[in-house]
Amino acid sequence: MIYVFYIFAAVLVWLSYWSFRGGIDYLNYFKRELATTPSDWVPMVTVIAPCKGIDEGMLANFDALLGQDMPEFEVIFVIDDRDDPAAGVVEAAWQEAERHVKLVVAAKATNSSQKVENILEGVLHADPRSEVFVVIDSDARPSPGWLRALIAPLKDTTVGAATGYRWFVPEAPTIASELRSAWNASIASALGSNEKGNFCWGGSMALRRDTFMQIGLREKLQGTLSDDLAVTRAIKGAGLRIRFVPQALAATVDGCTLPGMLEFTNRQMKVTRVYAQNLWLLSFFGSALFCTICGLAIAFLILDPTGGSLWPAAAATLLLVAGFSVGKAWLRHSAVCLALPQHQKALLHQRKWQLMLWAVTPVIFLINCINALFSNRLVWRGIEYKMLTPEKTLLIRRD
Repeated sequence: MIYVFYIFAAVLVWLSYWSFRGGIDYLNYFKRELATTPSDWVPMVTVIAPCKGIDEGMLANFDALLGQDMPEFEVIFVIDDRDDPAAGVVEAAWQEAERHVKLVVAAKATNSSQKVENILEGVLHADPRSEVFVVIDSDARPSPGWLRALIAPLKDTTVGAATGYRWFVPEAPTIASELRSAWNASIASALGSNEKGNFCWGGSMALRRDTFMQIGLREKLQGTLSDDLAVTRAIKGAGLRIRFVPQALAATVDGCTLPGMLEFTNRQMKVTRVYAQNLWLLSFFGSALFCTICGLAIAFLILDPTGGSLWPAAAATLLLVAGFSVGKAWLRHSAVCLALPQHQKALLHQRKWQLMLWAVTPVIFLINCINALFSNRLVWRGIEYKMLTPEKTLLIRRD
């Protein structure tokens, strides 16, 4: 039993070390990409913004979207009900913008997520001159150069999609909101220079119009719940590359409660189990290994205060894992600070939480993975879905 602990403790330390090395690569990648000259490739772009209900800071999000540093682009806001309160926020932002804006109403989804239905409806209303389709979430607040930077990799036709990611920056931080941010941060740092491991995030995602048509993305999205993982599968299936763009990192400026945090994290892991089972299994193994080994190491230190034979191994395991994990959190947060200078004050306040909550997020991941093992149902924007397969979704009820 003791030797089993030694073996798995060594595995955990090794994984923690490689995670720390990944943090170094992540920060260096941000530095290189942020130092590049803004692209001069400025084709006509259609931005599709699916909306349902009101998000915290929604008007500020739309103002940031409509104020992008691009000479020619249109924004298509898509709702599924003319009485959706999001329509009023769109109209308020529209009045102040000097952009081509459309507000369209999609059909009620029946066999896919409402977001997918909204995206497919938005594509039908795109300007014929548009060369690039971009999707952004209504709770994302992009920086002024977000759009220009996001589409830049698509000038290379071997790149099938370009993506950013979210970073939660609560204006009124709570333990729950900081836990959600720390949990999400571990996924954010999975993106980087290694394109084989990259995936699309549907809240900040771009692809060429001709790519959308050539790979039959409209057909591939039919019946799906997760737009981003479905697009990822389609792009990789076509042998195309996915580029992560640090400048396209988008802040989500809102808070949450503890139940809201658990609902969000459980939903993400349920989707991962259906659409990327290998990734779910890796998350399950990694979180279970962390919780088990660290739990045993703490128990050994407490139950054997005289400093028995297990003390050195238990203490070394905890110190090394803690050191590598805190280092990774610091590197990752430093990278994000470079990409989101307009949120510097909130990010600096957030740093201490990022450096402390590394020990709690694996426990949440383990809870999420176990929850996903026993349930393929989730509630998203007031709609309950059941994921039968990656290509088949059942809508259970609407609030």
